[in-house]
Formats: sequence, C-alpha cells, structure tokens
Amino acid sequence: MVDQLTFADENRERIRAIENSFGPAGKSLYKPDRILLGEGRLTKQSRRGQQPKVFFLFNDVLVYGSIILNGRWYKNQQIIPLEEIKLEDLEDGFRMKNQWLIRTPRKSFYVAASSSDEKQAWIEHMEDCRARLLQSGRRASSAFAVAWVPDHDSAICMRCKGKFNVTHRRHHCRKCGFVVCARCSKKKAVIEHIHPTKELRICTVCHSNLDIEANSQDMNHKRDSIEKSSSDEDEPERSSDEDNTEEEMEDHDPSKWMYSEGSLWSPYVYIKPEQLKH
Repeated sequence: MVDQLTFADENRERIRAIENSFGPAGKSLYKPDRILLGEGRLTKQSRRGQQPKVFFLFNDVLVYGSIILNGRWYKNQQIIPLEEIKLEDLEDGFRMKNQWLIRTPRKSFYVAASSSDEKQAWIEHMEDCRARLLQSGRRASSAFAVAWVPDHDSAICMRCKGKFNVTHRRHHCRKCGFVVCARCSKKKAVIEHIHPTKELRICTVCHSNLDIEANSQDMNHKRDSIEKSSSDEDEPERSSDEDNTEEEMEDHDPSKWMYSEGSLWSPYVYIKPEQLKH
C-alpha cells in the first residue's frame, strides 16, 4: 500500500513536470488515473524534413512536441488518444532507419527510433495500451488521415508534372497527401475525420473522386428509400424494451487500472503489463 502511494506521488510529480516543460501554451496532462509509462526522443518525418521530437507515452494518450532545450523545454504540444492510433511497421527507408507509421484521424506521420530494439519497444507498448483501452470500452477510429509526401521527395507536381520553382510552389492535398501545385489544388472539400466543419485543400483527382462517390451514395440512398417504403408495411414495430436492451449491451464500464511501484525517467522505460493490476 505504501509503495503504491509512493509511486502515485512520483507519477503525479513527473506528469506535472511534463506539463511545465511545455510552458503556458501546453495543455493540462494530469488525471488521477493517468500513468506515465515512458518517454524518449524519436525522429519525425515532416513535410520539410526530419526533425527530432520528444514523445511521452501514457496509458491513454501519446504526447509529443518540438524540442527547444532537451530535457527541459518543449513547444507545439500534440495529444493523441491511443484508441485513435493505428500503427504500421515499415522496412528501413532510404532516409530513415527503424521507422514506422503512426496513423490518426487528423494526421498521419512517420517516426524512427535510434535502434531496432527501441522501435519494437515503442510499437509493442503502444499497441498494448491501445488494446487495454479498447477492452475497457473505448471505440477505435475507423478513418485515418494519409501521411503527406515530404516536399523534397518530389521536384514536380504529382498531378500535372509541372516543375516547382519560386513562383510554382508546393502544396499538399489533404485527401491523398500528394505534393501538388496551386493550380492542381484549387478545390476544397470537407474531410470529416480531419476537420468536420472546415473545407480543406484537395487535388483535382481527389475532388473528382469525391464527386463520383457522392453521386454513387445519392443513387444508393434513393434506392434504399424506395425499398424501405415498400417494406415498411410488413415490418413489425420494435418495442422500446428491445432498444433499451441493446443500448445496455453496448455500454461497458471502463476498467480501472491500478499500478504498483516502479522506476521511470530514463531514455525509454515502460511499466510491464504484469505490474498493472486491476
């Protein structure tokens, strides 16, 4: 009991220290049931190249940010619920070794660890935490954003093949992630899993595909409406008791994860699953 209280105090202090390291612009991270499981530096592939980022793994979220003063000060805090993450293991690339893809509904990106062992540790531990959340009743995301093609990977527009220069600048299609020119990305559309209310820049090909999908959905909707209207007379009404029973079956009480003593705060550490007790 004493060991658990000691670890709870240490865990709270560590999380508060991470909050403070992001300065006043950072969001609050501490929750009574949130556990800091590990932290480390990973290389993140952005549109402008590779950048070192600090990552913090909690039992329910992944937090990362830009490094200002290593170990003491960070900015651009990003918080991703683990149930919204999908991981894809990748072979070594030409520019990045020990890499994998982190997909989320709003943004997807490549990261790389300093070694193969460290890469596998991150993947295994993130997957383990995600699985526990889903078992506790959290819902997994069904739609994910594409990863953007880095600027330096294409000297020409990936749609019209026009060469980029000072006036013919690079842009990114939010739907496919291709590097495209302004002329090939004049269209905009709402991509609900990225931003449900704001229209985002998309390329001409993706815009055409969306029109085709919309027309197909309209036809299917009209067909379903006709079929439904013809069958409603023969379909018995469902009682409210049936509806309530199904709603009760879908409700799952979230699990309460308890923790025991442990030592964190090294380049990358993790509380093993057997250390987490109901």
